[in-house]
Amino acid sequence: MDSRRCKCQWCGMKMAAPFGAQTISCPRCQSVTQLQPARNNGFANFPTGNNNMSQGFPAFPTRPGRMSPNAYNSQPQQFNMSTQINNMRPSSVHGRKRAVLCGINYRGHPKSLKGSINDVLCMRYFLVEKLGFPNASVIVLTEDEKDPYKYPTKANIRSALRWLVHGCQPGDSLVFHYSGHGSQVPDFDGDEIDGHDESLCPVDYETKGGILDDEINGTIVRPLPRGATLHGIIDTCFSGTFLDLPFMCRINRAGNFMWEDHQISYYKGTRGGTAISISACDDHQNSGDTTAFTGVASGALTYSFIQTLEQEPKLTYGRLLMSMHYKIHEAQKGMGLNGANETQKPQLSSSEQFDIHSKMVAI
Repeated sequence: MDSRRCKCQWCGMKMAAPFGAQTISCPRCQSVTQLQPARNNGFANFPTGNNNMSQGFPAFPTRPGRMSPNAYNSQPQQFNMSTQINNMRPSSVHGRKRAVLCGINYRGHPKSLKGSINDVLCMRYFLVEKLGFPNASVIVLTEDEKDPYKYPTKANIRSALRWLVHGCQPGDSLVFHYSGHGSQVPDFDGDEIDGHDESLCPVDYETKGGILDDEINGTIVRPLPRGATLHGIIDTCFSGTFLDLPFMCRINRAGNFMWEDHQISYYKGTRGGTAISISACDDHQNSGDTTAFTGVASGALTYSFIQTLEQEPKLTYGRLLMSMHYKIHEAQKGMGLNGANETQKPQLSSSEQFDIHSKMVAI
């Protein structure tokens, strides 16, 4: 069959497309590339702009119990991200803002949560309306999403995390917010001080398994280039080292702090960028959701984080930590935090050491 040369619009793999084909599926990343009519030179005409902001999403929806009606077709059918990518492309190469927000309530599960989806909706409003994130540059994964590729399965969360850092450049500001269940599993590669890896629990974790902190670090931390910044806001149990960052900050009530080095066997940092994680509690603690703040269920970390930044727009990381801890302590002392067995203390970890009382929070 006659064919023409082309390449994947997303990962760059060279392929051969039959003449007359309108799309082609990449065998490497499974993205679907729209083909323009062939020119005389035999090459497909692809946009030359910065179209590499998205990693291809899975070829089929992975929502539990459902299968795409096209699952057995010879040509994989995929959600077409091209229109969304065009909307997401910023006007400037530098200073782009991008976020992945994932909230899971685990509806119907004996250990279901009440506030995780609320957390994500509040975070999206805060990022878009208060911090200037383009609405089209914020991907939300919850059980309420109608788009099957935004249902918070393991495969979809992995794809969203790859999208978050794909094509990242100096000046970019990235946010990963997670509200849901977290767990701990034995550490088999010897890179954890406490002997346990932390794990994100997708909605299908009981059949597909969790996403380990090692993988999260390898996906969104290590690729981060110099001049780019990543903030993780992690509202779950056992979340102190959820991004597996090299340094853990310890701070007391007086504001005195020190950094712990958590690098044991291999490098856990970035390619020069800055990664900072603000998590709900230490690795041995539980976190909770509460109605103490507004009467509506929300994660204590998420609500105290947003409230502190709204009340004090210009504040240091040290002040942020101490203010969140005070708010959570007061909530637990008053109405209690569901699921927390002791006062949870927000934690800060980073790819680099710095003075937490001098460095300003910049998202």
